[in-house]
Amino acid sequence: MKKLILILIFIPNILFAGSMKAIGSKGNKENVDRVIKVVMYDNYYKPNSFKVKKNETIKFVVTNKGELVHEFNIATKEMHFKHQPEMMMMVEHEILLADKIDKKKMMEMSKKNPAMAHSHSNSVLLSPGEKAELIWKFSNTVDIEAACNVPGHYDVGMIAKIDNI
Repeated sequence: MKKLILILIFIPNILFAGSMKAIGSKGNKENVDRVIKVVMYDNYYKPNSFKVKKNETIKFVVTNKGELVHEFNIATKEMHFKHQPEMMMMVEHEILLADKIDKKKMMEMSKKNPAMAHSHSNSVLLSPGEKAELIWKFSNTVDIEAACNVPGHYDVGMIAKIDNI
């Protein structure tokens, strides 16, 4: 029974790691090829599409100019769908509020459940007025998009297309 439980825990993590590698990896600031400024408004990004080259390292400078909390997450559609329950859990535990992130509660909850830390190299989660940088090296082996997985935001179209050129 213990082996079955371990398999059920580790297989999704192994599959996620494999899919993570397919979309790229955390980039190094020394290798940045270009910078893209992204502004998050309430339920859309500006710009709403990006063109990237294979093995290109991009520094995204992301600013939340909306009145709500938003996320900029680089992933496949399937990865976004797998991430959304984690985001819903953050809402249910009152870590994610409409207009702010309770970072103290986030740190407390992350001790019990590391997923609550929301410390993903392919993602930034910002309260209104916050700004962050994300450096990503694209491998371009699968179709990817940038999206906000705060509950309801993906559903209303807060998605930016990432085209491989």
